[in-house]
Amino acid sequence: MLLHLSTWQEVETYLQQSQGIILPIGSTEQHGPTGLIGTDAICAEAIARGVGEATQAVVGPTINVGMALHHTAFPGTISLRPSTMIQLLRDYITCLAKSGFTKFYFINGHGGNIATLKAAFSETYAHLEDLQIPNAQRVQCQVANWFMCGSVYQLAKELYGNQEGSHATPSEVAVTQYVYPEAIKQTPLSPEVGTGHRIYGAADFRQKYPDGRMGSNPALATPEHGQQFYELAVKELSNGYLEFLNAD
Repeated sequence: MLLHLSTWQEVETYLQQSQGIILPIGSTEQHGPTGLIGTDAICAEAIARGVGEATQAVVGPTINVGMALHHTAFPGTISLRPSTMIQLLRDYITCLAKSGFTKFYFINGHGGNIATLKAAFSETYAHLEDLQIPNAQRVQCQVANWFMCGSVYQLAKELYGNQEGSHATPSEVAVTQYVYPEAIKQTPLSPEVGTGHRIYGAADFRQKYPDGRMGSNPALATPEHGQQFYELAVKELSNGYLEFLNAD
């Protein structure tokens, strides 16, 4: 059940049975010479919809722009500042909490969002209590990073070894190839790829990782791999969502 394709009456009926909602969140940022700029949002959205179907949960609209300031030296990247992202998430959750939702399961596709998401949750709990919303004390938020699923990590290790890297990875590129086979990109990749550098500002990031990759070889990705990652993530996160939904 996709929120944006539902009516308010349908949502009202759903809330009589469940107060859980799945919210995909990603980023709009460079992903190397062959990775789509929307990779993180594409992966999160596809997997969230799969989890929604498997668990009969409402799936909210994808939050396509996240915290990616360190990628902004590459054309096409769009980023929120952490403070802006916190405000955005607070407003999303507050509106939905007023409607009666209490369990917010964020399926995340971008590692750079994790710290800000957790900060936003703390800000939001306090904000809801200040507003004295009736069900404020029942609101709970959880972030589930699809790329950190144990089954996904294990398959990536088996398929790619140390060429998985940590950004513009073959696993995430494979998922986008599965979802959008018509948008597969191919170009020669340098055998030398930046790895192991700390992340600071945008200019420094581009200097350390000149083609945008971080220790990865996305040329290893295939749509068939992407389907495997998708199915593993949907299965593991469906179990995770139901556990979260049913926990006190």
